[in-house]
Amino acid sequence: MEEAKNATISEILEKLSSGEKGLSASEAEERLQQYGPNEITEKKTSSIVKFLSYFWGPIPWMIEIAAILSAILHRWEDFSIIFSLLMLNAMVGFWQEHKADNAIELLKQKLAVKARVLRDNKWLEVTAREIVPGDVIRLRLGDILPADVKLISGDYLLVDESALTGESLPVEKHVLDIAYSGSVIRQGEMDALVVATGMGTYFGKTAKLVEEAKTQSHFQKAVIKIGDYLIAFALVLVVLIFFVVLYRHESLLDFSQFALVLIVAAIPAALPAVLSVTMAVGAISLAKEGAIVTKLAAIEEMAGMDILCSDKTGTITKNELVLSEIKPFQDFSEKDVLLFATLASREENQDPIDNAIVTKTKTIQDFDGITGSYKVIAFKPFDPVSKMTEATIEHTNGNRFKVTKGAPQVILSLINRKDTSSAQVDEDVNNFASKGYRALGVARTDDKGSWHFAGLIALYDPPREDSKETIKKAQSMGVNVKMVTGDHLAIAKEISKQVNLNPEIALATSFLDMPDRKAQDVVETANGFAQVFPEHKYHIVELLQRKDHIVGMTGDGVNDAPALKKADAGIAIAGATDAAKSAADIVLTKPGLSVIIDAIKESRKIFQRMNNYSIYRIAETIRILLFITLSIIVFQFYPVTALMIVLLALLNDAPIMTIAYDNVIYSDTPEKWDMRTLLSMATILGIIGVTTSFGILYIGLHVFHLNHEVLQSFIYLKLSVAGHLTMFVARTKGPFWSVKPAAPLFIAVIATQLIATIITVYGILLPAMGWNLALFVWGYALAAFIITDLIKVRAYELLNHTGIRFHR
Repeated sequence: MEEAKNATISEILEKLSSGEKGLSASEAEERLQQYGPNEITEKKTSSIVKFLSYFWGPIPWMIEIAAILSAILHRWEDFSIIFSLLMLNAMVGFWQEHKADNAIELLKQKLAVKARVLRDNKWLEVTAREIVPGDVIRLRLGDILPADVKLISGDYLLVDESALTGESLPVEKHVLDIAYSGSVIRQGEMDALVVATGMGTYFGKTAKLVEEAKTQSHFQKAVIKIGDYLIAFALVLVVLIFFVVLYRHESLLDFSQFALVLIVAAIPAALPAVLSVTMAVGAISLAKEGAIVTKLAAIEEMAGMDILCSDKTGTITKNELVLSEIKPFQDFSEKDVLLFATLASREENQDPIDNAIVTKTKTIQDFDGITGSYKVIAFKPFDPVSKMTEATIEHTNGNRFKVTKGAPQVILSLINRKDTSSAQVDEDVNNFASKGYRALGVARTDDKGSWHFAGLIALYDPPREDSKETIKKAQSMGVNVKMVTGDHLAIAKEISKQVNLNPEIALATSFLDMPDRKAQDVVETANGFAQVFPEHKYHIVELLQRKDHIVGMTGDGVNDAPALKKADAGIAIAGATDAAKSAADIVLTKPGLSVIIDAIKESRKIFQRMNNYSIYRIAETIRILLFITLSIIVFQFYPVTALMIVLLALLNDAPIMTIAYDNVIYSDTPEKWDMRTLLSMATILGIIGVTTSFGILYIGLHVFHLNHEVLQSFIYLKLSVAGHLTMFVARTKGPFWSVKPAAPLFIAVIATQLIATIITVYGILLPAMGWNLALFVWGYALAAFIITDLIKVRAYELLNHTGIRFHR
């Protein structure tokens, strides 16, 4: 590739030297075919493929096999339920991702890069994707470079590469220098030769890292574990029933049909759908807070995030130069130094340094009145060769003098060394550098035209106003914030002090050559890193993940994109580049970091809803499956029919999606899927449910002496009502009244259970049993609900979970 670039450069320079300018239109078209489009986008699958990927879901094979077996055995009710739940899950996941993709596409349209290219001796304006290696393009103020280029003619460019390297100050470029795709021209005008496009650019190599960064979310892992647990539980019960049926010489056909029903009841087909809806509703809430979620699983990752790797430039800081300190020399005052620096600046040039100086003057009262006494007769803008600006000034009294600002060494070379010593200037410059400041010298001439060093001004990129408070709040919520920046060590340390971070920042080189195990320890204990490159950020995130941390990464530049993609929760801040937005899981639309705190709080609430539903769903599965299995084995009695199980799935699973709107409390510490506690609590609730179900079976048989058909309706209503009441037990760690349920959830439960009651009372689809038995079932279920809740509170105490602090 490098040889091809050099050949292209030689070819074009030869054409330029012989008077031929640029490629012809036909040559450009040929090159475009050869190199391909110069547009860096993520590879996208077709809508159909994406939809099918959601259809198969996280626990695919058992769900689809169950649907197929239902069709083979003509269990069309079961088939309809399974297929409907799969379709619902697919539609919810697909639609949310589709909306997220559209949001990102709209964000991408804000940065439509175009370029002026020389074709057939004519300057044309074309889109970035039409640029090919060998093109000659024109670069000027405000342009975004569409490709990597070699500068071939003109004086100089000041290029803002902060989006690429993290360096906040513009970089000087001259003839034969390389300028990179994605950077912005701040000053100057030059012609350039395109040497690399697309994936061959610096930007492209970063994008390649993004493509390689693939992680499986903790949400996916949790759903798979829950599914495996329930399926294994069901299979054990099915095998047990199979041996009983063989021993009793009962019909294997009846067994196969009911075994299928048991498996269908065990498979949490609605689990992915309910959790997706919960996260989708949460995503809408986050959008209102200024955070667009592009990957639903990132909400759960944000809840468990315990380390936040934060970029400095444009994330913790404003990415704006500010004049922070003034050090006058000799008899000059600070106001004199600022005045001379202002006169040597031109606001209309939009130079970052000039803007910082002019902005400072606007904060000083009556300063405009002082500058109004002076008139600029001549002005020489910044020249990278001389490294200074110069202006000829005339006072209202007729006196003329010159002012200049620039590199301290350059200014020092202009003056009489007896006035200001080199050692003094060097000492002050070093003092500024230790604080992360960049020093500029300011001077003026006297009546005889001799230069005098007026003083130094210090410039730096300040923190955002909310950064300190945001970081403090994040730390109080159990999130360890690490600054990861491409800037110099001194700058990183100074900014760390100002935003409540430990200033013990390490260099990226401190862990690069170490074995992975040692490197993991270094990265884990470090408070941040300076002078890092994109591949370093990516490696830092990777090392932290290997130490079992859930890592969040904030950033705004191309150099942040790989780490954003690799992180468990990649967060692109407001004003981020397209590459960062595309790689991130969450895109902030409001400036600053404070919205991240709101996102963490909201994500932890969402996690609580998902966790509560998971406990409920597992407990329900255990309760129903174990009760049915033991009834068949012990009593040789099928307590419910297949149709009743179908109705349970319809009336209990579908409305429970309103849990996405439930009132919950968020934790002060990062959340995680604690499978030990989740499965233990669900199993306890399930076993209690089995006990109470056998209690009502006994009452129906020996107290009310119900016939077989009515007894099944009697038990069905108990399973239905008690099932939804279990939701109110599972949704809190304290007593059920400790957190008020949301209206949608409460109404959904009451409405569906009224339907279940009416079905059994009046014999719609099921044998009728009358109001007296129905009211008894309700009273029995409520009594069991209260007893279960008391046992749950005690169980949580035994599981050592009452020590966790929560907030509304």
